[in-house]
Amino acid sequence: MIEIERKFLVSTETFKKDSSGKERVTQGFLNTHPERTVRVRIKGDQGYITIKGISNRAGNSRYEWEKEISTKEALELLLLCEEGIIDKIRYRVNFEGHLFEVDEFHGNNEGLLIAEIELKNENENFEKPAWLGKEVTGIVKYYNSRLSKRPYNTWKK
Repeated sequence: MIEIERKFLVSTETFKKDSSGKERVTQGFLNTHPERTVRVRIKGDQGYITIKGISNRAGNSRYEWEKEISTKEALELLLLCEEGIIDKIRYRVNFEGHLFEVDEFHGNNEGLLIAEIELKNENENFEKPAWLGKEVTGIVKYYNSRLSKRPYNTWKK
């Protein structure tokens, strides 16, 4: 399946008042090769393993395969992951017919807020909420696999 998404920084926390729910996400990477990543994730009380291919030139689409696994299996696989576990709270915000998922990072990525929107096609139009900031689609340092290696708190401000 091809995943088409765009990413944005979030300028304020006002999105929280419009959130329809949130859940904790813990994830690690078994492989962070630039052409493919293998991610293990626990979202809420469900485990997942995900394989993602290389992004297209614009950075907004790539192959993604995901399978549900038990939380127990995910916890075991997290022990095998490369260094740098991601810890975040994911908020779901519906806005003008689209779902934005806003990640509030914790741990070594504390202070980083990133919103993602999945689209049906690369040219799909959507309304941008006031709290949506600069677009960072395709900027590799904002990929979770990269944040696990070079966390936000190591960046020069």
